[in-house]
Amino acid sequence: MKFITELSEGSKVSDIYFCKTKNIAITKNGKEYMSLTLQDKTGTIDCKIWEINSMGIDDFDALDFVDVTGDVTVFNNALQLNIHRIRKASEGEYVESDYFPVSPYDIEKMWNALMTYVNSIKNPYLLKLLKRFFAEDSEFSERFKKHSAAKSVHHGFIGGLLQHSVSVASMCNYFAKAYPILNRDLLMTAALLHDMGKLWEISDFPENDYTDYGQLVGHIVIGSEKIGEVAKTIPNFPPVLLVELQHCILSHHGELEYGSPKKPSLIEAMALHLADDADAKIETMTELLDSKSLPRGEWYGYQRFLETNVRKTYGPNME
Repeated sequence: MKFITELSEGSKVSDIYFCKTKNIAITKNGKEYMSLTLQDKTGTIDCKIWEINSMGIDDFDALDFVDVTGDVTVFNNALQLNIHRIRKASEGEYVESDYFPVSPYDIEKMWNALMTYVNSIKNPYLLKLLKRFFAEDSEFSERFKKHSAAKSVHHGFIGGLLQHSVSVASMCNYFAKAYPILNRDLLMTAALLHDMGKLWEISDFPENDYTDYGQLVGHIVIGSEKIGEVAKTIPNFPPVLLVELQHCILSHHGELEYGSPKKPSLIEAMALHLADDADAKIETMTELLDSKSLPRGEWYGYQRFLETNVRKTYGPNME
């Protein structure tokens, strides 16, 4: 199998991929064509079927595995696959693990690291809250292990939410040691739960797309609401502690224009925002640098999420 990251302009394709999206569109001349997104574990590629009624274009739907034949071109500085033949693939013709991106880290080891952080919490109310989610709710914990943290941009793979949460918690654990003013229990609880709303904002694989709930409410507010619901079932949970925790969740994107309903007003909320932002941006750059085989010293172009042009480091030899 030729993976999507191995494709280049002029490549001839005859392989099976996962059809993530399928839409009918109209050219400027009024002619119908089909626009697809095909996916494997290395990424996605935009695809077009210009002659949708020609022989060789068989019936298939989004979320099917499809056997395609086509040519890779470049449009608007991005690769595009022009498909000449396509059919729905049969079970046994493909291995599902080839088509969905997975964290490079062992999921069970990351889960053990997360639970070590959970069990380090000394505040009995926050500890009980964390255990309600991660120890007592098997459906929640199993989804948390495998869920992505995004549709795209960063951590958009199986285990991405877990990887991001452990990374953010690790940074917050360092902050708590370096800055004694921080309430470690509050900060670590917020770090472990800050993106839990993504379980409802983004659907499971293979779709890994925004739900109506996610589009209309968003993971930040969803997470705060879910935490509030569970906290109310814990006898005598301190109201002020709950509000402080919810504030950390609601402000973790840092700025109103980045989706936070509130800006950080607590030092723990500021620390959480900094850790979340650092992990998101470093992972975004990591995925970008890993996804393209440009030589060292070559510029990748302006990256909207990072708001800068990106170049790969030359390395120790300064070639």
